[in-house]
Amino acid sequence: MKSRNKLVLGTLAAAVLAGCSSMEMATPPAAVAALEAKSGSTVSGKVSFFGMTNGVRVEAQVSGLTPGEHGFHVHEAGDCSAPDASSAKGHFNPAATAHGSHAAAEHHGGDMPNLVANAQGEASYRVELKGVALGGPNGIVGRSVVVHADPDDYKSQPAGNSGKRIACGRITGR
Repeated sequence: MKSRNKLVLGTLAAAVLAGCSSMEMATPPAAVAALEAKSGSTVSGKVSFFGMTNGVRVEAQVSGLTPGEHGFHVHEAGDCSAPDASSAKGHFNPAATAHGSHAAAEHHGGDMPNLVANAQGEASYRVELKGVALGGPNGIVGRSVVVHADPDDYKSQPAGNSGKRIACGRITGR
């Protein structure tokens, strides 16, 4: 009887472990930013940041947007106190480069692809940024993330002509 119980328990343990190995384990974000409405908008949302070997993964859920594209950037200062979010200063630019698409060779560390809102004004977002980190000289923790009213054109200097700042959130480590 004891050997039968061991066999049953062994089989059960193997099945549980096999099930666990096929499940994707959720990793909590290393930093987050709660978006606050600015410039008279109703935008809100949450931005999560995950450390990677060569950069940072950014995930966001944003609502209250007008349908279409919106500039989305990490800004230099972690201060969203101004009604128009001007207190967040300019784009985070640790390498002192020109503004551009995040996929281009030359761009600000804070340059990210545009958010795209659906007809209901909601956007789900995920991108991997190279050249930045959670901490250190290229670190984003303690800075802010800003949503703009218009799309970033990825070429106008210094900020892509993306219009007024309609949401801002300070990036805090967890």
